Amino acid sequence: MTAKILRQTKMTILLSLNAVAILIVGVMIFSAINLNGGIEFRVVSERSDDIGMTLDELGMIEPVTDKLDKPVIVANGNTTTLNNATSGGGYAAYTGGGSSGGVRLGGVPSGQLWVEDSIVIYQTADFDICVGAGLSGLGDMYWQSSNQSVIAGFYNTARTWLGYDPGTCRYPAIVGTGTTEITVGTYDGSRYDKITVTVIAPPVEQWKRDVLALVNEERSKAGLGALEWGTTCEAAANVRAQELMTSYSHTRPDGSSWSTACPIPESGGMSGENLNASNAAVSPETVVASWMGSAEHRANILNPDFKYLSVGFVFDPNSTYKTYWSQYFTTY
Repeated sequence: MTAKILRQTKMTILLSLNAVAILIVGVMIFSAINLNGGIEFRVVSERSDDIGMTLDELGMIEPVTDKLDKPVIVANGNTTTLNNATSGGGYAAYTGGGSSGGVRLGGVPSGQLWVEDSIVIYQTADFDICVGAGLSGLGDMYWQSSNQSVIAGFYNTARTWLGYDPGTCRYPAIVGTGTTEITVGTYDGSRYDKITVTVIAPPVEQWKRDVLALVNEERSKAGLGALEWGTTCEAAANVRAQELMTSYSHTRPDGSSWSTACPIPESGGMSGENLNASNAAVSPETVVASWMGSAEHRANILNPDFKYLSVGFVFDPNSTYKTYWSQYFTTY
C-alpha cells in the first residue's frame, strides 16, 4: 500500500514538472514575440499559389497603311486636284492622367513588405504586384491569394519587358473583379505581410482618349502637330478591335482588307492601322510604349501626313489575349 502511494506521488511530481516546462517555453515564445516588436503570431501554409504556365511576351503584327491619290480632273484645258474631305468634327486631346497603381517608394518597416494596407489594380493587370520599393535580396517568397475567384494565383516571374523585377514582383492571374487579400512571405521567415487588393474593370472609353493624349505627347516630342479625335472612323476602330478576337490580322474575318472598315473617300486620302493584343498592352501607357518600341508602328504614330486618330479597345477576360487595341489613322 505504501509503495503504491509513493509511485502515485512520483508520477504527480513528474507531471507537474512537465507542466512547468511547458509554461516556461510558452513564456519564452511570448517574450520573443514581444521583443521582436509585436510581430503577428501567424500560422500559414508556406505554399505559393503559382500558375503552372510559362510567361512570354506576346508579339505584335506589322502595321499597314493605305493610300488613294487625290483625283485629278482636266476641264477646259485646266488641271485641278480635288481637296481631301474633312472630318465631321474633332475632339480635344485628353490631358488628364492615365492608369495608376502599385506601391509607394521606400519606408517599409522591418519584417514587413509594404507600407500601405491596400491597392487598386485594373482587371487587365495594368501593373505587376511588387513588394515595397527598395527591398532586395529577399530570396524565394511565397505568394498567396485568399479569393481565387479574383486572383487565381501568380506566375512565378514578372513581366520583365514592362520593367518589373522578378525578384520582387509577380504577374497576377486576374480572373474577376472584387477584393482579395494577398499574403507574401520569405521562406526564411525574415519578412511577412498582407495587402488587400481590389480589382476593378478598366474604363474602356476613357482609355481610348488616353491613347490619343499619349500619341500626341510623342508627336510633340518629334515636333509634329497633334492629331484630333477621328469621328469618321471611330466606329471602324471599335469594329477592328472586336475583330481581333477572331482574326489577329490586318485581314478581316470575312477575308477583306482592314481598310474596308473605313474606306478612303473618292476625293483621296491616306489611312493606317496599328494593332495590339498582348500581355504588354494592358493600359494606355503600355500599349503606346509597345507601339513606340516598334519602328514600323512608330512610323504610323509619327507620320506627319495623318490628321486624325480613332482608337478601338475591347477587354474580354475570357478570351485568348484579353486586351485588344486598334489605332486607325486617317487624313479624312
